[in-house]
Amino acid sequence: MARTAASFRRSAPSRRPQPTILVICEDTKSGKTYVEDAAIHFRVRVRVEIVHCGRTDPKGIVEESIRRKTNFDRVFCVVDRDTHPTWDEALRLADGCEGVEVVATYPCFEFWLILHFNANRRPYVAQGNRSPGECCVADLRQCAGMNNYNKGADAHIFGRLLERLGAARANSARVLADAKATGEYNPSSRMHELLSFFEGLA
Repeated sequence: MARTAASFRRSAPSRRPQPTILVICEDTKSGKTYVEDAAIHFRVRVRVEIVHCGRTDPKGIVEESIRRKTNFDRVFCVVDRDTHPTWDEALRLADGCEGVEVVATYPCFEFWLILHFNANRRPYVAQGNRSPGECCVADLRQCAGMNNYNKGADAHIFGRLLERLGAARANSARVLADAKATGEYNPSSRMHELLSFFEGLA
């Protein structure tokens, strides 16, 4: 039976105050819930808000992050590459603002989920009328136990895949290292870095 977000909750810590953290997701569905559950699992002793700002393009999300940065110590933008035309501009904006970081996944959040099963470096491209992201979702549904994955309805996927988290983090780090070495980031993810940040605050 899948664990719920409530099952990850632990007693509140009584140690020193921690930095205030804001996470802005473009994905109001699986990705948002995943990050919320991950923060609970790692016992993040910070105020974490998962916010959908109503602007789903990367540039809009980074601009929203910069606007709200004055109220937080760190802001993370969890965004998908897919085919967004404002991608490069979004990365430049984030690079110019200390404390704002882009947690990018190429082509989409579902590639991070695939990394729980294997380390794939085959680029995702549009096929027929399917976007790179849609092709990635199709691959995810080929993974063990994921055939019924539904981006809009698959609640608490973090708990479902928790036993595979170690493999996902190792696969993701290896894939990202190769992406940096080759200059080809499709596919790759920085989600493992965000989770390591959470873990470091626990």
